[in-house]
Amino acid sequence: MNYEEALRYLDEHASYEKTGRVESPSLDNISRFMDLMANPQLNYPVIHVTGTNGKGSTTQIITKLLMAHGLQVGTYTSPHLESLTERITRDGEQIDQQEFADCVAAIADIEVLAGVRPSYFDIMTAAAFRYFADSAVDVAVIEVGMLGRWDATNVVKSDVAVITNIALDHMEFAGPTLQHIAHEKVGISKANSSLVIGDENPELFPIWNESLHAKLIRRGEDFELNENQLAVGGRSLSVRTSRASYSDIHLPLHGIHQGSNASIALAAVEEFFDAALNIEIVREGLASVLMPGRFEVLGRQPLVIVDGAHNPAGADVCAEVFFDDFSPEGKRILVVGTLKGRDPEQLLSALRVDEFDAVICCTAPTARGLSAGELGDVARRMGCDEVVICDTVDHACEKALNMATEEDAVLVAGSLYVVGSARTLLRRIL
Repeated sequence: MNYEEALRYLDEHASYEKTGRVESPSLDNISRFMDLMANPQLNYPVIHVTGTNGKGSTTQIITKLLMAHGLQVGTYTSPHLESLTERITRDGEQIDQQEFADCVAAIADIEVLAGVRPSYFDIMTAAAFRYFADSAVDVAVIEVGMLGRWDATNVVKSDVAVITNIALDHMEFAGPTLQHIAHEKVGISKANSSLVIGDENPELFPIWNESLHAKLIRRGEDFELNENQLAVGGRSLSVRTSRASYSDIHLPLHGIHQGSNASIALAAVEEFFDAALNIEIVREGLASVLMPGRFEVLGRQPLVIVDGAHNPAGADVCAEVFFDDFSPEGKRILVVGTLKGRDPEQLLSALRVDEFDAVICCTAPTARGLSAGELGDVARRMGCDEVVICDTVDHACEKALNMATEEDAVLVAGSLYVVGSARTLLRRIL
């Protein structure tokens, strides 16, 4: 099987990313596959990360901290921006296309024996676990795909489980309250694992306290972010934990929320080693963090930023960083697209759409994309004066750049599908 054949095999299997639907929640299928593969996910220690927002960034920061300690680190994330192989990395390097195809081919053979039909995400997860075992990684950092309890990644036996925060999202699968969502996410914690919690909502404390875990580590009690200041190219941080204080740390990511993510990651890595960390290693690890598509600056004149904010909580943070931290003085242009099933008015409101001088709506490049026309109608009803409709992300980005002068700012947001497509074009032409 070559890479193209592997992609075709994947496309033949059900995918939430295409349909927006998930079959009845169960780990039976992925567990069956893991058994037939001799459970590769049990061959290495795991840090397992979930949360409504910030889990991708926290996963990457944890990875860099572990790499700075000299460990070989396997990292599994989703979704991808431009290439499927972004999801599976070893020491930050994407899996080779043929190695990926070999992993998928092995799973295709097992499907015949298993007598069950895996989902797209099941296959990707199984491929990652096999690759990490074959590569003999020292540790794997695994990002949950959705929620936690019934996510395919939850066949791991985590040494450290991390919950970044809890907000309302994926309400078609969990809810209607924050407590319901927290209950699903805390399902990744195991009896022998340390559970690191970044959310400080006191109404959720009973859920954390009653969950399976060997040790509970809470923000505000066991660790806290003492300093989180805007700095050139990112943030300047100071973090206190129960073991040590870490000061004068530079994080090359934008937004106050990234400082919060870094503090959670630091607490998680401390728990993994069960020891305080060397401050110079911490500084080295955090200084190397990159997050494509997360408030990523791609151009300066005009200022061009892409951010994968796709739910109201993430969009609110994106708008705060754009308007308050960057505070562009020229014309502000928003390129936005979203998916069916999400509330477009909530998303646009969180992005502070009425504060943009122009809003360019596009259709996200997926079968689940909300039409640009429908999104534009919502923007007009919300009081936006200049609303432009473009069928494709490329057309929307080209329109935005044609409208912008060197003093202006362009923000692309609303869906990772939109950001991934925009990033491909913008990196080529800027």
